[in-house]
Amino acid sequence: MTKQRLVLSDSSPEQRLSDAESMHRQLDVRLKELGRRAYLTPSEQIEASQLKKLKLRAKDELTTLRSKVLGGLSG
Repeated sequence: MTKQRLVLSDSSPEQRLSDAESMHRQLDVRLKELGRRAYLTPSEQIEASQLKKLKLRAKDELTTLRSKVLGGLSG
């Protein structure tokens, strides 16, 4: 199984960067919502774990896209 990109690859790097930033913010908001709870149900614990993994993937995607966008600006 191959790794899936978090954002669509047929859009411009700038649009993909914007989409990845939005996704990262949304994941962060949901994780903060879960973090404010005193107790997480088993399904919420699984959700939090999955969200953390997705957020890390989104951060990696952001790093890659930022280097492409910034590299394109200097060239």
